Amino acid sequence: MLRRRTRRAEAADPLDSVQEDRVRAVLSLGGVPHGELQDGVQQVRLRLLERAARGDEAPRDVSAWAAVVASNLAMDWHRARSRQERLGERLAALRQEHRVQDAAESRVLSLAVAQGLDELPDQQRQVVVLRFYADLPVRAIAAELGIPEGTVKSRLHTAVRALRARLREGEVV
Repeated sequence: MLRRRTRRAEAADPLDSVQEDRVRAVLSLGGVPHGELQDGVQQVRLRLLERAARGDEAPRDVSAWAAVVASNLAMDWHRARSRQERLGERLAALRQEHRVQDAAESRVLSLAVAQGLDELPDQQRQVVVLRFYADLPVRAIAAELGIPEGTVKSRLHTAVRALRARLREGEVV
């Protein structure tokens, strides 16, 4: 019974082993890294299956169609990599320019927030720390503290407003 299912699955595969090897070769020659070749083959297979699912006519030459799709995938891969590299270069340049300035600003902001937290009432400080530092959702905070969600929201609102005013007053933001 298991063998029958395997044979049916193979029969339903839109790419035979020769076509799959050709797709892999086109992707490889197109510069797609070895580790991503199988993903590329799966993309070609998926596009062929999607085409059939839409009811489109099957390509006259599946092998040629698959090679063209693989070639397009390789070009898309290069474009994406190129975009990522350019973006990375721009981000690195921005980081270099702002590294010293950002470090100083970050320290000032951290100190101002810490001082602002110290000035909050205990209940407000507690919900701010649980929400923004422990990253707990309002529902979890309410359950842990045994208070209604509305109370948590109210305390958060009041505390954030007070912190914001403190930071503006100190000309930090």
